[in-house]
Amino acid sequence: MMSIFRVGKFVVRQENQAEFKSLWQRFLMYQKENPEKFRELKSGYRLFTQTFGDMQGAYIMMVEFASLANLEKYQTRMLGEDKVTIKIVEEFMSLIEPASYSLSIWNTIE
Repeated sequence: MMSIFRVGKFVVRQENQAEFKSLWQRFLMYQKENPEKFRELKSGYRLFTQTFGDMQGAYIMMVEFASLANLEKYQTRMLGEDKVTIKIVEEFMSLIEPASYSLSIWNTIE
């Protein structure tokens, strides 16, 4: 079965590293405590750090969906209606280097 991955890449400002890690933990706890709000996810959020390549020290945030329709439904609800998620995203954006942020959609090849 095909999967769709929403992949974000960004650099957290050096002085905001601790605050970012705290925000990430708060988001994971919110996800764990509110599974109904994350029902479209095929697998939970994953966070990686890039140790080699073009943006050393960058973070890669990845989440898997069963379909593009599920991704769109999730984003519309969570980024348009869910006040907690909207606040977390606003805080997140204040911690990163804005020019480093990119978002892409990947799909598996069968």
